[in-house]
Amino acid sequence: MAEVVGSTGAFDHHVGGFDSGYSQNAGRLATERTTGGHRTVAGTELARLAQELAADGGSSGESTGGAALSARNRFTGLVTRVVRDGVMAQVEIQAGTHRVVSLLSAEAVDDLSLEPGVLAVAVVKATNVVVERPR
Repeated sequence: MAEVVGSTGAFDHHVGGFDSGYSQNAGRLATERTTGGHRTVAGTELARLAQELAADGGSSGESTGGAALSARNRFTGLVTRVVRDGVMAQVEIQAGTHRVVSLLSAEAVDDLSLEPGVLAVAVVKATNVVVERPR
């Protein structure tokens, strides 16, 4: 559940604020309790909340620095690896559970001062997205 809730911009220990009366978000997330007292959330309910939060301006805290972008897929993470090969470079970013790899010019890597440990945002504009379902 932590991975899914984290993708909405919230953390799993904050889910209680979405279903209880303890925050301004009370009532935005339908939950149920197991006989053992654990809180459960249906996947469709989390999907609905993620869309609602995105429509509210997003809760991910990611900023475009005031720029208007057509790309909506933003992955904030830490640069974990930079491999240079002449004019080109490969940059790996670990964004939560997602590993994003980008090929870009070595000049761009220098201009952005990309190196392991630096915070970076991978912005993805895709016209073709393949969706798979974990088994």
